[in-house]
Amino acid sequence: MPTQPPPLDKSSSAKKPRRRRTKRKTPSPSDNEGMPQRSPRALSTSLESIQIYPRTPKTPRSGDSRYAPEDAIDEVELSLLNDDERLEDDRILEEEMGRLAPTRKPISQKDKRSMGLLVILYLIQGFPLGLALGSVPFLLREHLSYSQLAIFSLASYPYSLKLLWSPIVDSFFIPSIGRRKSWILPMQLIIGTIMLVISFNAEEYVNNPSDHVYLISAAFTLLVTFSATQDIAVDGWALTLLSEENLAYAATCQTIGLNTGYFASFTVFLALNSQTFADKWNIPRLPLGTYLQFCAAFSFAVTLWLLFIKEDKETTEEDLNIVTVYKTMWKIVKLRHVQTLCILHLFSKIGWAATDAVTHLKMVEKGLGREDLAIAVLIDFPFQIFGGYVAGKWARGEKPLRPWMYAFWPRLVLALAATLLVYWFPKPPIHLAFFALLVVQTVTSSFAGTIQFGGISAFHTRIADPVVGGTYMTLLATFTNMGGTWPRYFVLKGVDAFSIANCHIKDIGGELTVKAAECVSEHGKQSCTDLGGECITERDGYYIISAICLGLGVISVIFHMIPTARKLQSLPMSKWKVYQ
Repeated sequence: MPTQPPPLDKSSSAKKPRRRRTKRKTPSPSDNEGMPQRSPRALSTSLESIQIYPRTPKTPRSGDSRYAPEDAIDEVELSLLNDDERLEDDRILEEEMGRLAPTRKPISQKDKRSMGLLVILYLIQGFPLGLALGSVPFLLREHLSYSQLAIFSLASYPYSLKLLWSPIVDSFFIPSIGRRKSWILPMQLIIGTIMLVISFNAEEYVNNPSDHVYLISAAFTLLVTFSATQDIAVDGWALTLLSEENLAYAATCQTIGLNTGYFASFTVFLALNSQTFADKWNIPRLPLGTYLQFCAAFSFAVTLWLLFIKEDKETTEEDLNIVTVYKTMWKIVKLRHVQTLCILHLFSKIGWAATDAVTHLKMVEKGLGREDLAIAVLIDFPFQIFGGYVAGKWARGEKPLRPWMYAFWPRLVLALAATLLVYWFPKPPIHLAFFALLVVQTVTSSFAGTIQFGGISAFHTRIADPVVGGTYMTLLATFTNMGGTWPRYFVLKGVDAFSIANCHIKDIGGELTVKAAECVSEHGKQSCTDLGGECITERDGYYIISAICLGLGVISVIFHMIPTARKLQSLPMSKWKVYQ
């Protein structure tokens, strides 16, 4: 990426010695400031030994004393011209700038095919993530407490810790297969195999989860780990698979593919797995084991298809070794603005952490049918796709973080609305007006989330280096994912910690009240019922946790998130380079 010239200090320009005017034949890189430019990604890399052919002139390093800032020289020259000469110079400059200004080209067929490939690869990631973060917790909630669900929630952590082994993915590969395919192919085979193995005993795991909670957590932890490894390779491939003018659409491909797989494993599966839904539509119920076998077969089929797709070789003078990549990663981490961005990511989702982790579970607990939830989210799915497209177009400009910043306030307001919906949730059956309100809240909230995801992903692709693209993208994505992952465990634990539920048992002599921690789980409620009692929730910790998250979210957005994002967005691309 080119190093931008330092800003002109106009107060010192008058002190420069007078220079003889010379007519320029071609503008310098600094002359192009203010006009649309191509992405600087292909100009240079974070490793100086690796060459990628430039598409635009390379700007001299700002720290090299042999080069003077061109804009400073131009201003001195123009200040010494008379009116006619200045007009003539401006006319020549405008003609040259108009000739060199890039025009936005339509998406090529090659890029369209590449986008289709990326969507399918991200789709495979969405299958296990939709199970681990969506449908399986719903199935387990019928038998486990929120504290036990917190243990299973640890299965999502590898997706946020993939930074630790991303340099390995960037370093080791088989040249004859391809740098990215060397990892994508085996990871997808392993993902399919794990799903196939789990499918044989899936019904036993779901029906008696208390006996297998650690085994289930370990199995899905492995599944998410290999999905995260595949994601590292796909993210790196996206940087070279798409042309530079369409790199922002990599985030759109990820949004479409990941959300499609996620919703297939979450809402579509929950609906088809529900016996009530199956009886209503006179179709057979879809067991978890059967769905896992379908996902495994799809993963195997895509892996076979990839064998016939050739990966373009990257122009390098030497192979990247793991030590070099880890050193490069460490240099990236040491950049002050990268550290600022990572801290920003860690706390950016705290405002709606309770909504993401608990709200839908609470609604199902209060009587919302799983098939009704599936219908609500299925209605939302087209808006997710549209949101990904809008975010991709919106983030193509010079301010890719703009949609990310603008969506903060709608997400906080909608998180509050979700909490109020749980509080005012009616007793079944749910009337149509309330269900319509639930659908509106779900659609608008997910649309705002998709806009934020597209904006921040576009910003990542804008600043990442394609040679260590997997590592750079993964570093940033790690903290983005961790911002939504690390609060989940504490939110689930906090709901039980702040909840007070007692088992009221009536007998001949009166009423006996027993304080029972397990009254917060369906299993505990059933045990209380077997004793002839009823679980009464005197204080629901969900509302306390939700209020804490919303309060922290509002404070952080006002005083940290938006001001910091504006500063980071205004930095020149050269500031994100490891080597200047």
